[in-house]
Amino acid sequence: MESRGYVLWGVGLLLLTLMEGSSATLSPSGINYEVVALMTIKNNLNDPYNVLENWDINSVDPCSWRMVTCSSDGYVSALLLQNNAISGPIPDSIGKLEKLETLDLSHNKFDGGIPSSLGGLKKLNYLRLNNNSLTGPCPESLSQVEGLSLVDLSFNNLSGSMPKISARTFKIIGNPSLCGANATNNCSAISPEPLSFPPDALRAHSDSGSKSHRVAIAFGASFGAALLIIIIVGLSVWWRYRRNQQIFFDVNDQYDPEVRLGHLRRYTFKELRAATDHFNPKNILGRGGFGIVYKGCLNDRTLVAVKRLKDYNAVGGEIQFQTEVEMISLAVHRNLLRLCGFCTTESERLLVYPYMPNGSVASRLRDQIHGRPALDWSRRKRIALGTARGLLYLHEQCDPKIIHRDVKAANILLDEDFEAVVGDFGLAKLLDHRESHVTTAVRGTVGHIAPEYLSTGQSSEKTDVFGFGILLLELITGQKALDFGRAANQKGVMLDWVKKLHQEGKLNLMVDKDLKNNFDRVELEEMVKVALLCTQFNPSHRPKMSEILRMLEGDGLAEKWEASQKVETPRFRSCENPPQRYSDYIEESSLVIEAMELSGPR
Repeated sequence: MESRGYVLWGVGLLLLTLMEGSSATLSPSGINYEVVALMTIKNNLNDPYNVLENWDINSVDPCSWRMVTCSSDGYVSALLLQNNAISGPIPDSIGKLEKLETLDLSHNKFDGGIPSSLGGLKKLNYLRLNNNSLTGPCPESLSQVEGLSLVDLSFNNLSGSMPKISARTFKIIGNPSLCGANATNNCSAISPEPLSFPPDALRAHSDSGSKSHRVAIAFGASFGAALLIIIIVGLSVWWRYRRNQQIFFDVNDQYDPEVRLGHLRRYTFKELRAATDHFNPKNILGRGGFGIVYKGCLNDRTLVAVKRLKDYNAVGGEIQFQTEVEMISLAVHRNLLRLCGFCTTESERLLVYPYMPNGSVASRLRDQIHGRPALDWSRRKRIALGTARGLLYLHEQCDPKIIHRDVKAANILLDEDFEAVVGDFGLAKLLDHRESHVTTAVRGTVGHIAPEYLSTGQSSEKTDVFGFGILLLELITGQKALDFGRAANQKGVMLDWVKKLHQEGKLNLMVDKDLKNNFDRVELEEMVKVALLCTQFNPSHRPKMSEILRMLEGDGLAEKWEASQKVETPRFRSCENPPQRYSDYIEESSLVIEAMELSGPR
């Protein structure tokens, strides 16, 4: 009878545990604690642009809210409020988002002190509070957060001494009281370090006695001899096997799969090979100059996209690769494809991303759902806005800034809600490390490459702006810039054709026929003008991404357009009589023969 009671007690405890685990964020009345915390944040801030408008206290799930990102288990993992002119003190209630990994409040007007409740965010990886008006000391509680990869408190008005924060990258420049002439703080940023193993795992304890030392030597000698025999036999078998079948030497198999670089997981090659069914061609999502992308399914049933980088056995080294990968991973934004993890072997470099269920804009432009276009006009406008926000983050808010170099419809992915997610950013730099001897190779896709890039091989943020302009034209016309000239009834390239129709006042002729006239005429004219401003031949005349976003949101387009009509056609250093059409630049460029399509459709 007593044993039966213990069994019933154990079953009851198990059920209670399961119930608590499944409703960890719910109060007894069924209200989500994270919703309450987020609404407290909203109610305590001044939000001039109403970016928090869709945050709703009656919602059970905040994962669909703007500026909020959730993990696979439904907890809020990222809060991204940067660059929205939000003012007020940072609310203490942020500390109640217990699973928060990324908090970006940068480039706003926050004032007051940094709340000590941030020290309770034990999962926090990235904390960006830079470019605000914060005052007072940095709370000591932040030193208790052990997994920090980046803390950026620069360009505020903080004061006092800094606690010992164990972030891999820590920035406090631009705080006069912290970094002035009489300050005692170290204001130089801590640079990211390559992934390493605990020193204790790599060295013997130095305080061993002499007796145990001699025993260790004797044991080591015996063990070494036996190990040498095993290695020789193993190499013999391995060599015979290799002659008959291609195999992969996976240096990662000796690593703990839970070892992380910042928030990035380090996968084993064996793990990713199994997830993709041995890189089965049936799982290919896309091809490009960077390599092949495969759909994968991990052991926990998580769907991922695995990018197997092309010819990476020629790379400079493991540490260099890890440093570049970590810098890419620091760019965290709702409209950027998040890097989840990586894998390195002697001859392989792989990157792991979340799987995007709706593919790319390029792959969905011609799709139909129940006889209607998968991308209607409102979705196309949202894609333009989302892409602009992602590129704005890369150019003006990311440190160091990232130039994409291949902005096009194939690189704009779509999540389950058809929100735009910019992919493949930062990879052009990885590729150039591998081919450092190539100084003039054009990285990009013909039809999207800016004229000055074709002429000189020099890229900048303005080359991305040109690519964004062509992307807008792809959204309007429903056609890929690369394929445009192949149509029987069209000559030249898309940009020249659109300019001609615009001059003739025939905008309706350029709109995707699949939309069947279901589009906003005013928004069409605005989008065409923004595209033409972005694709001006002189890069200095093109707007910045922050200006582009404002124009797409209805602010400042008329003034920009009027000013653009007064500028003359530019003259480039590479030629005294510059071509008047984009197609002429393509024909005359000596570099275009080296141009490559970095990323295919997904």
